[in-house]
Amino acid sequence: MSDLILYEHPLSPYAQKVKISLREKGVPFETRLPEGIGTGATAGGFAKANPRGEVPALIHGDVEIFDSTIILEYIEEVWPAPPMMPNAPAERARMRMIEDVMDTQFEAITWGLGELNFFRRAEGARKEDMEAKARQQAEAFFAVLDGYLGDREWFTGAQFGWGDLSVVPYLNGAAGFGIKPAEGSRLAGWLDRANGRESVALAQKESVASITGMSQVDQAVKAGLFKRQYRDHRLEWMMKTGGADIVLSGIKAGNIRFTGP
Repeated sequence: MSDLILYEHPLSPYAQKVKISLREKGVPFETRLPEGIGTGATAGGFAKANPRGEVPALIHGDVEIFDSTIILEYIEEVWPAPPMMPNAPAERARMRMIEDVMDTQFEAITWGLGELNFFRRAEGARKEDMEAKARQQAEAFFAVLDGYLGDREWFTGAQFGWGDLSVVPYLNGAAGFGIKPAEGSRLAGWLDRANGRESVALAQKESVASITGMSQVDQAVKAGLFKRQYRDHRLEWMMKTGGADIVLSGIKAGNIRFTGP
């Protein structure tokens, strides 16, 4: 048993970032699914480590850390080789900006698509309209990312690193809903290279395998047994993409939650 425990869910891009970093560095770790995940009432070591009740959370001996970015920083400091961050301050800032954009604005798009397809928050023409808006949003971000990538092989430069592991889980998530960078684009070429890495391929394999357990999750939501977390950027996405009434009905039904306490 490893002394490094990662509480996660394979579908979480935040958790995937952490797993990719650890595997790139060759650091052994044990994964655990939090007790009561998705109910808003988690317990045990996970609840103690992360009062927000969201994955990931990292336990390293007596050290307990939540938030994927803070976890990545800890990993980089404890296991510095191979480095995931470039040395130049300007380049490090660029990696942090890329990560922030993906963790907030882009994550909201793939999360919203999950709300529509897994949790069935909308049906028919309404769903199609919201999905079309999500595609437009994602494609706009593809253009931004293409600019960040430029002529580099990797977002981090000559080597795979922080910028790359911050982007690939989200683009793979969007691809799962049929939204991909244009064929032949620099971004599409980068995505192929990234998915060829063992660390990324394994995280993606685990993610895809976990989807089989999502077939009845919409029924759990309707029964109030599963409460989706509408943190800031997700709430913004739903409101601006035509789902204001979805939010209000979810609050009334008690099947959405906000970060507590």
